[in-house]
Amino acid sequence: MTSSAQVLAYIPSPPRGVWELGPFPLRAYALFIIIGIIVAIYWGERRWIARGGDPGTILDVAIWAVPFGLIGGRLYHVATDWPTYFGDGKHPIDALKIWQGGLGIWGAVLFGALGAWIGCRQRGIPLPALGDAIAPAILLAQAIGRLGNYFNQELYGRETHLPWGLEIYQRFDTSGVKDDLNGISNGVVAGVVHPTFLYELLWNLIVVGLLVLIDKRFKIGHGRLFALYVALYCVGRFGVELLRVDHASHIAGIRINLFTSVIVFVLAVAYVIFAKKGREDPADLKSVVALAGSDSDESEESDESDEIVEIIDEDETEVPTVIAPPKRGGLFKRGGVAEKEVTDDDAWVESLKADAPAEAEKGAPEPTPAVGEDAVDEPEPEVVAPPKGGLFKRTPKPAPAVVEDAAPEPEPEAEPEPEPEPEPVKEPEPEPEPEVTEPEVAVPMSKQEGRLSGLIRRVRGN
Repeated sequence: MTSSAQVLAYIPSPPRGVWELGPFPLRAYALFIIIGIIVAIYWGERRWIARGGDPGTILDVAIWAVPFGLIGGRLYHVATDWPTYFGDGKHPIDALKIWQGGLGIWGAVLFGALGAWIGCRQRGIPLPALGDAIAPAILLAQAIGRLGNYFNQELYGRETHLPWGLEIYQRFDTSGVKDDLNGISNGVVAGVVHPTFLYELLWNLIVVGLLVLIDKRFKIGHGRLFALYVALYCVGRFGVELLRVDHASHIAGIRINLFTSVIVFVLAVAYVIFAKKGREDPADLKSVVALAGSDSDESEESDESDEIVEIIDEDETEVPTVIAPPKRGGLFKRGGVAEKEVTDDDAWVESLKADAPAEAEKGAPEPTPAVGEDAVDEPEPEVVAPPKGGLFKRTPKPAPAVVEDAAPEPEPEAEPEPEPEPEPVKEPEPEPEPEVTEPEVAVPMSKQEGRLSGLIRRVRGN
């Protein structure tokens, strides 16, 4: 025990580590762990975005990493301190009471990395790059979590007379039973010890600053910054373990955590030395999920545009092309159907002229207005509308039909008197739309029909 003069210089312990809020206990240990997790996610997210990653990635990965880390930390603690929970007079169910304290950092890091690996695979990002981004944030969370050990009066070192020694108080529950974890202090000092929680907390903060400076100076990547964090933490943890006297498992008289610190340190240093140098390309940090989402958005827009085009195509009605008859008369328009010029002897021409007066009595043909002179040039076969009152008189039909074959050889009509060319009708009177199912291509004129057409033009020219 120490004198009262010395005790005044020591660091006091909190009188309690648990506050009862109705039926729910609020434990300082759990509270500081939660605060540390929140800080790590927030800062890790900012660092990840600064390195070129997508927002929200750290939170998505933390959904896997945090539960795995808590489970792994508890498993490591129970495995290395199993006499506390198993044996005569022990309660194995207490091994599940994580809120009462007891998390092994090595198990938390190992299982947390496993959970982070699952999250990274889902996002399609490299795990080493994510580890580099969150390494300082994880160590800061560890420093905050050590305050929970302070409230629990645990993980302390051997007795000391140094001015910064930590006072450990006696605690009792409401029934007067001694309870160092859940009880309330009665103000009696049980001892003054090394505040090993404070040593580790300060060491963690120093390493956090070093990691940030080294990362900015050397642009470390590919998991090397995370490995450097592990190596530097092992150095501090090794020194703290040499001072601790709390209950722990030993091998050959040496605390298990000392062996673990040495082994992990060697592996971490080897990774720093042999891992790939430099830093990842920011493009490699982009989440595959986000890229797939943007690609799906583009494909959806493309599908919508395709649907619009299909709707427009469906709304377009196929209008048959009507070719106006030649302005100077005649049945077939030049260029519409192949025309064959025929030359005949003058005797046949004279005979046609002799028969012309008889045909003239039938009346001159009525000019047919030009409809659809600006017909759309389409690859579909053109449908030639028969003239209403042209050279050949036919019985009028309800709707114009498609010209399939040229009419049989008709009698030539007399040359009509020249009349002024009619102006094209801009808006023809509505007529029943021709029901054209399968338009047929007009067949080229036979030799006799071509001769007749050529003679008619000669007669009109004379």
